[in-house]
Amino acid sequence: MPTTKLTRRNVSGLLPAAKPVTFFDTDLRGFGLRIMPSGARSWILEYRPGAGGRGVAKKRVKIGGEEMTPEAARDAAADILAGIRKGADPAAERRTERAAETIDEIAAAYMARHIETKRKASTAGYYRILLNTHISPALGSKRAVLVTRADVERWHSKLATRPDGKGGKTTANRALTLLSAMFNWAGTAGLIPDGTNPCSKIEKFAEQAKERFLTQEELARLGAALQEAETVGLPHAPSESKHAPKGKNRTIFSPHVTGAIRLLMLSGCRLREVLHLRWSEYDAQRGVLFLPDSKTGKKTVVLSAAAQEVLSALPRVGTYVIASNDPDRPRHDLKKPWAALSKHAGLEDVRLHDLRHTFASVGAAAGMSLPVIGGLLGHADAGTTLRYAHLQTDPVRAAADVIAGRISEAMNGKRTEPGGTVR
Repeated sequence: MPTTKLTRRNVSGLLPAAKPVTFFDTDLRGFGLRIMPSGARSWILEYRPGAGGRGVAKKRVKIGGEEMTPEAARDAAADILAGIRKGADPAAERRTERAAETIDEIAAAYMARHIETKRKASTAGYYRILLNTHISPALGSKRAVLVTRADVERWHSKLATRPDGKGGKTTANRALTLLSAMFNWAGTAGLIPDGTNPCSKIEKFAEQAKERFLTQEELARLGAALQEAETVGLPHAPSESKHAPKGKNRTIFSPHVTGAIRLLMLSGCRLREVLHLRWSEYDAQRGVLFLPDSKTGKKTVVLSAAAQEVLSALPRVGTYVIASNDPDRPRHDLKKPWAALSKHAGLEDVRLHDLRHTFASVGAAAGMSLPVIGGLLGHADAGTTLRYAHLQTDPVRAAADVIAGRISEAMNGKRTEPGGTVR
């Protein structure tokens, strides 16, 4: 093999030949410049792994392309040789990296072997949305072992500020949590080296909790809108009136629609728990619901007298309490009727889930304990109920009144005895 001192001046004079040729450096053993017949150049290093010796076959690793200067390539080669002397085998490591699974391949295995067998279908569906919309387009084709913390941080930040409105801080945090769980699972499953999670130590964005509670006046407006909707009907919007049948400018709502919304307000249940409720899960004698598969697992809901009245008034049509067009299938959602009702009641900033928040807030404001409220809502984690702690104002206000009252009396020259008597 030809040898020369690989300096800028010498390298510029080396020309391609009919076959690939490698010029090795005279100073650093194994370091060379490979020139292809096309003229393409690359810096390489040949070495014998392990203890070395002529009995060990040589290996070759590419350092970089012709954009590297001879000095930079030489320094990189020296660093690689230092690692080889400590037992590294860069060629084997790169083969492993090339053969390693991509993020998409790990995601497919994670979903099939872990999520779909151990999580609810709704959870798996949400994860697929995060994967298909946010993770796969940005990182899916990358080899998992080559993804760095910097890669994940850049992706996380871009997703939080995505201009098309499909991202946001909350979405970015949920996607990061999923990606981190995938890496942890892949390490445990042996798909990547265990403990190599580039998502670790990446700080999530602060999220603003959405807390919207209906006031007494707003509840009254919603109640009036529900009564109007199921009796005379709600008036059509101007754009809808043009297409409405002649003489019919109002839409009367099904009792199952209005009943569903009343149940959400009066029970504190989640939307899916109400829409998927079967008549067989309602014990009218004891006034409870036995939900076999809520978000937090098997759950018993104690119903108020008002909620039981709603259930008693509902026509029994098919399997589900809230009937759909198919008596054997649950209603999919309440988006359209809720949009019309909330608009008519002047509550366009209120989500259906806020009815559950309102149920809890009324209990907290009435002085009920957080464990009791958490039990009514079916919270698996007591910390989840803490969001309503600041609404427990009555006991706090009573204490404030006592303390401030005594201070005021003392300032006015009155003396309070230990038993509370003022003199």
